Amino acid sequence: MKKIFLLPILLAAFMVGNAQQTFVSSGKIEFEKRVNIHKQLDTDEDNTWKDMIKKTVPAVKISYFDLLFVSGKTLYRPGKEVATAQKVPEWFEGPANENIVYSDLKNQTFTSQKYVFESVFNITDSLHNIEWKIWPDTRTIANFECRKATAIIMDSIFVVAFYTDQIMASGGPESFNGLPGMILGLAIPRMNITWFATKLELVPVNATELVPPKKGKKTNTSNLRTQLKEVMKDWGKYGQKNIWQIMI
Repeated sequence: MKKIFLLPILLAAFMVGNAQQTFVSSGKIEFEKRVNIHKQLDTDEDNTWKDMIKKTVPAVKISYFDLLFVSGKTLYRPGKEVATAQKVPEWFEGPANENIVYSDLKNQTFTSQKYVFESVFNITDSLHNIEWKIWPDTRTIANFECRKATAIIMDSIFVVAFYTDQIMASGGPESFNGLPGMILGLAIPRMNITWFATKLELVPVNATELVPPKKGKKTNTSNLRTQLKEVMKDWGKYGQKNIWQIMI
């Protein structure tokens, strides 16, 4: 008789446990991107005007991006606009702030559209091969428990990511990928930039809606990097920072 009464309790516990392990295969993630402008100025030793500039620009620039994902494809694009009393001047903001990135995770390719000053580039290449190191640390982001991972990109740029294996696509903001799940949090301390998911919407996503951007001069990662180094070879640290910002 005791076994009969225990059966519904065990069944309920089993269902709750399974509900907590729900896996998501499609939807839309909203990312909040934060750029700490004042910290960027503080790390620029050559900027003798930084105190004056700080009075004219906000300490942190916040922008939003959406990441659509389904069937091994992702599309990262600008999201809702943010109304602010104090805007960042275009001349100060730098390049590649409104990127559109299409990733084909199955075929390991991506296409990104980037505004680089007066030019628009359309970059198609293999997905970046990032050598992640996974740590036991966890953090809750947008109601998902995420695990920490770190990597070095572009030879010297340290990256911290938090991913969840409950979202099956192995993508993330911009062109970051390669972890066993979706990246919901990303920080590049040297560049004072972070991306963190604010919410997941379980909206219907048709794979035919996720298509590569078409605007811009066609190129690949290697050719773009070579071109940028040539153009910015006399720009000093400012040129190097621009290249990092464009190539992520």
